[in-house]
Amino acid sequence: MDNLHRILLKLSGEALAGGKGFGFDEETCLAVARQVKEIVDKGTQVAIVTGGGNFWRGRNSSKIIERTRSDQVGMLGTVMNCIYVSEVFKTIGLKTRVYTPFVCGAFTSLFSKEEAVRDLEEGKVVFFAGGTGHPYFSTDTGTVLRAVEIEADAILLAKSVDGIYDSDPDTNPDAVKYDSISIQEVVDQRLQVIDLTSSIMCMENKMPMVVFGLNEENSIVNTLYGTFTGTYVTVEQK
Repeated sequence: MDNLHRILLKLSGEALAGGKGFGFDEETCLAVARQVKEIVDKGTQVAIVTGGGNFWRGRNSSKIIERTRSDQVGMLGTVMNCIYVSEVFKTIGLKTRVYTPFVCGAFTSLFSKEEAVRDLEEGKVVFFAGGTGHPYFSTDTGTVLRAVEIEADAILLAKSVDGIYDSDPDTNPDAVKYDSISIQEVVDQRLQVIDLTSSIMCMENKMPMVVFGLNEENSIVNTLYGTFTGTYVTVEQK
């Protein structure tokens, strides 16, 4: 996969929490930073979206908060994640910038495709926080939207599981992992790799994905340059 010039890396909030299950695990974030620096130093442009599940799981977190407000809390969770992780990146010499789709004081920059692409071309790691800025859309949707907008070559989904399975491997010990699967099959089988809206966006815009386990040693670097053990999601039409 060393032909990928520009990627969008999606980090799940749960993965950033490491074994803690909540908040940040500093060593996990540092391990991500070191790997990203290695691929940036080799010339790959990297944009990053983080989930917010290490702080807030939306409708699963409250039965009394109205959906719009719940989604807004989740958006702010991703802003916290991006600010924190971008600062960790800076400690090892990376240049970063955090964008949001809404004004967030002096904490972030308001999203502009032209400025984000310019930052990437200058070697900065660009973070896209706050999802789409609207309720009823997940960070998956924000991930695909930004990947399409910046014309990324692929989306890398770094999860707490090591690929796509035909059923939940946490509850089914006989679950089978796919080495490769088409986005059409993901939609048809409702595999919930990303939500349906995001899957259809990938399909319509021919945006390939790779899914892998973040907590495996050197997993980001290996996904791009080494032995890939996750799942390819292809966009070829049958």
